[in-house]
Amino acid sequence: MALSRAERCLVLLLRLLSRAFLMLLSVAARASAALASDARALPRPAGAPPTRCVPPPAQPLLQLSAGQLARRIRRREVKCTDVVQAYIKRIEEINPLVNAVVKDRFDAALQEAHHVDKLLSEGHGDEDSLQEKFPFLGVPFTVKEAFALHGMPNTSGLVSRCNLISTSDALVVSRLKQAGAIPLGVTNCSELCMWYESSNNVYGRTNNPYDLQRIVGGSSGVVPNDGQFPNARGVRTEFLCTGPMCRYAEDLEPMLRVMAGPGIRKLKLDEKVSLEKVKFYCMEHDGGSVFVFPVDREILQAQRKVVEHLETRFGIQVQHVTIHKMKYAFQIWSAMMSSRDSDGQEAQLFTDLLGDHGKPVWPLWELMKWFLGMSLHTIPAIALALTEKLMKLNPGGNAKLVSMGHSLRTEMMNLLGTDGMLLYPSHPIVAPKHYSPLGMPFNFAYTAVFNVLGLPVTQCPLGLSSEGLPLGIQVVAGLHNDHLTLAMARYLEKTFGGWVCPGKS
Repeated sequence: MALSRAERCLVLLLRLLSRAFLMLLSVAARASAALASDARALPRPAGAPPTRCVPPPAQPLLQLSAGQLARRIRRREVKCTDVVQAYIKRIEEINPLVNAVVKDRFDAALQEAHHVDKLLSEGHGDEDSLQEKFPFLGVPFTVKEAFALHGMPNTSGLVSRCNLISTSDALVVSRLKQAGAIPLGVTNCSELCMWYESSNNVYGRTNNPYDLQRIVGGSSGVVPNDGQFPNARGVRTEFLCTGPMCRYAEDLEPMLRVMAGPGIRKLKLDEKVSLEKVKFYCMEHDGGSVFVFPVDREILQAQRKVVEHLETRFGIQVQHVTIHKMKYAFQIWSAMMSSRDSDGQEAQLFTDLLGDHGKPVWPLWELMKWFLGMSLHTIPAIALALTEKLMKLNPGGNAKLVSMGHSLRTEMMNLLGTDGMLLYPSHPIVAPKHYSPLGMPFNFAYTAVFNVLGLPVTQCPLGLSSEGLPLGIQVVAGLHNDHLTLAMARYLEKTFGGWVCPGKS
């Protein structure tokens, strides 16, 4: 399904316009950033340059995995209140810089930590029974603001919901709390969670702790979406799912077990994985889509190191593959997200979601208002609404793309089977700078395509780039073969060092 010459010219024109637009935004951004940097910077010696990243944590408790923290708390080696207080202090230290936690519940969290310490001091249950009943006893965590957390806002970045306070917990939040975990507050997201920069008109922009001038990105399957806004409807219930985001690979599986509840039975997490018997496939880029930027050199180098290590360590041959349909990942994602489900039900329009049960938003009108500084919505949300309208003008083309998506899914399933994994870049750019996604809006296709294919993916850290920014790779497996990707994440963490804290060279 090659693009015509006219379509290629249109794409190039859009790129030029987006870059010009980006340059204008950058000028405005530099001016505002210069005014804000002194106010938000941490104290530093006279004459020292402004802070570009957050300082590394000084408290050793902050360097432990969730499993290690829970174990120490159960064994009474550390008080839960000390753990929670350490995290609160860290948030208070760096949140003025990163603006990640948009509403906290520190007082309630400390009260819950006191209850944990009291429970343990009174000797309720031995360590084994406590681990079985409360696997994350006393472990602090945060919740994406798009998920309901009792007493916390649940705007999902919509100004029209800015006064909404949750009166219950999302199912996944409830399960974590029942497992003993303690929520500290809610964290920022993009408007309606449909953009890859966490920025909205309710809470502002979140900064990357490794470089405050860059975006945080990030988004995170058998895990229910109940209690999330907006929740998936129609065909999107098959595509959009929830998952744990952890610093350490060892926490992924136990968190997934808690969050998934009975749905965990679909997976094979109890099966032992022998990586030397796994069939590994590698693809370094999408094949050259005109909508997506080329993959950065350092991302490719990190992926090649993984390939070389696997071949040396296990004496196997990682097969380099070319999956031609991946070139149309963005188009496939866009068409499938707007397609009908098996019952013929249409996906809910993004313009309806922006209206939040009110009148649907008119994208062109909102764009005019945005240029005048009068719109309540962000430019990425308006642009997505416009894209949705344009896609509906070509139903025949969309049907072909949906068919291509189903064909790609079959091809991937046949390739990976029950014992295969694909190594693939997570994103073509290393931690883009603020606003730059507006000039490269379709780069998210590298991860989004696997959502509509319904395949399990685990993001694996691979150290830092030459500029001190996180590198990583995504590992893809066949349907319900999460046990493979989780085993690979644990192995890569052990081999390549895993997560590296900000401020550490």
